Amino acid sequence: MADERPRPSGFDPYVSNIARMYDYYLGGKDHYEADRVRAEEAIAADPSLVTLIRENRAFLGRAVRYMAARGIDQFLDIGTGLPTQQNVHQIAHSVNPDARVVYVDYDGQVVAHGRALLARSAGTRMIQADLRRPREILDHPEVRDALDFTRPIGLLLVATLHFIPDENDPAGIMAELRGELAPGSHLALTHASADGVPDVVAKVVEVYKKTSAPGTPRTREQVTGLFGEFELVDPGLVWAPLWRPERPVDMEEAQRIWFYAGVGHKP
Repeated sequence: MADERPRPSGFDPYVSNIARMYDYYLGGKDHYEADRVRAEEAIAADPSLVTLIRENRAFLGRAVRYMAARGIDQFLDIGTGLPTQQNVHQIAHSVNPDARVVYVDYDGQVVAHGRALLARSAGTRMIQADLRRPREILDHPEVRDALDFTRPIGLLLVATLHFIPDENDPAGIMAELRGELAPGSHLALTHASADGVPDVVAKVVEVYKKTSAPGTPRTREQVTGLFGEFELVDPGLVWAPLWRPERPVDMEEAQRIWFYAGVGHKP
């Protein structure tokens, strides 16, 4: 059954917004008191949370550089949230100044703010569309205008899919998105999991039940399934700090960063 829930619309500074909370974790300035209060509750539940968010962001940078170095020059970033430091277009443009990026978020408030922040960024678009309705993204005129689906695309879903509950069929959503991509395309994603520190993750999940988007952690097997026919590149699906790190990583500390991360390639 299609999800009939309305999109987030009118601005309400008293409802904690996950995009603004993410901005707060990263040290940004685009957040409000309700976001700060809820974010601090989450940090109290897991004192490593800010490190986790920053490791997630660092993985995004490594994944985009990996793709761009292999000739990917167009990116579709779904669930992007608010633009912050080292965004996809900035990373991609550092490798190829002509790279094109389409950002997608379902929150109209986030999209409006993001468009203002990206107004002078060449080769970028930001649209409002809902991941729960993937055709809405794939058929969007701005997406089709900016991206050539007959050529490889870098599809990014970073810290996004754990906000899609099981009843919305995340596996089906991903199958539809993957099926639209040409051979040579890449998929990068991160996903919350309780495999490593279940007690900690359970506490954070409780906090997020009071925000604009509750979370659903998944197992390594479930997250691997989201890649479908895409072949995982080395080192496979691992805790985020362990994906092609640029510095030494302590294995025990890496497990506390309870986001799985991986990049897949379409043969």
